[in-house]
Order: sequence, then structure tokens, then C-alpha cells
Amino acid sequence: MITAASTTHLVLIPSYNPGIKVYETVRAARQYWSPVWVVVDGSNDGSAEGLKELAAQDTGLRVFILPRNRGKGAAVLHGLELATANGFTHLLTMDSDGQHPAECIPKFMAESLAQPAAMILGMPIFDSSAPSLRVKGRRVSNWWANLETLWSGIGDSLFGFRVYPVQPLRQVMHAQLWMRQFDFDPEAVVRLCWRGVRPINLPAPVRYFSAEQGGVSHFRYLRDNVLLTWMHTRLFIGFLLRLPLLIMRRMTSWF
Repeated sequence: MITAASTTHLVLIPSYNPGIKVYETVRAARQYWSPVWVVVDGSNDGSAEGLKELAAQDTGLRVFILPRNRGKGAAVLHGLELATANGFTHLLTMDSDGQHPAECIPKFMAESLAQPAAMILGMPIFDSSAPSLRVKGRRVSNWWANLETLWSGIGDSLFGFRVYPVQPLRQVMHAQLWMRQFDFDPEAVVRLCWRGVRPINLPAPVRYFSAEQGGVSHFRYLRDNVLLTWMHTRLFIGFLLRLPLLIMRRMTSWF
């Protein structure tokens, strides 16, 4: 377990009713990094109490409990504010359900330390456990995200295993009221690209667990696709308004 704590980079895990995989996820993250923070987003499955017990035995782990469920983006924003107050400059977000690869944390953090102005995005490597509908469906969101940024290099807009510079992300989130739920991950990368934050893509394996294996999914096909459709509608409008600036930036990068 890593005991030497970074003073600039932390791992942030937003968590909502994650099931038993959360404990394995947190222990794995702590094996590769310190500090690790968990923001419990109004969970009512008993995981908040279990995580607090883990934190009581581990100085590299902190757990923050929100009184009600407000969405992944809201949980990340809560962590961003705490990170700023504690002097951190970057945070790596990962899901609490065991799908994201904790063993990749050091590689992603090292890339961020080498290029602190960039955001380090995970490019998911799917295995046979990945639902084909989810894999195919994300291609639509990825296409729109790349159009909205004039193909600035977003490898995957939905994969939440990534390192963000804290201040640009805070500025983006405080500038508008969206990005508080499932729409957080894709909208964050598009808006950060608009601000000139360069994406760097690194491969990362992802694994889906069955219910028998302790897997939990809060994805709702109709609800979340409606949310993504509305998100890309407003982003496309924003893209059209920014198009001259984006074209100028792209032309500058070619010469």
C-alpha cells in the first residue's frame, strides 16, 4: 500500500450505492496511490458506513458523505472544492464499481505530472464482458464530442477514468448549471477542449461485472440517452457559437 502521499495529485472516487465492489476498488486504489478520497453521493446501501470504517484504519483514505444523491458530476464538484481548499492541482476520477483499472493509476499520474496543463483521458479496452449495446452506443457520443471540438483528439468521451487539472474544471463547472449527473464526463472533456486544455489518451482496460460477481449498474438506457441527447444539443449550439475560434485554433496548430 502506498503511504507517501502526493501533495498535488489525488484519486477521487464518486460513489452511489456501489455494492460490495467498492471496498475492493478503494483498496486497489490505495495500493497504487495516496491520497484517495471517496465522495459518497447519498448512498443508502450501507457502503458509507463501511467506507468510514476503512478510512478509520488508513490515513491515506478520506471519505466524505453527502446527505442526498445529487449525481456523479455534483459529487465530483464537491471533491473539486475540497481539493482546491487542500492545495491539490489535479485529480484522477474513477468509478467505485470495480470497472476501472486501479493498476493504471501510476501511469496516468506520471503523464499528468509530465504534462500538467493537459487532461489525461482513458481509452477503454473492452473485453468480452462489455455489453455490445453499450460499446456501440458510445460511438455516437464520441462522434458528437469530436465534432463539437473539431476533432481535437478526444479518444473516448464517456470513460470516466481520467486526470483533470483542478482549476480549469472548476471554472467550467461554475460557469453553467449542467454536468451534475451522468452528463458530467462527456461535457467536461468538450468544455475543457473549448478552453484549450489538450487531451492526451492512454489505453486502460475496463471490465463489466455480472450481478453474481457483485456488479452494479445505474445506467438507464432511456433516461440517460435522453440526458445525453439534450447535452449534445446544447453543446452543438455552443460549438456553432465558438466555431470561428475553434477553426482559428485548429489552423494555428497545423502550422
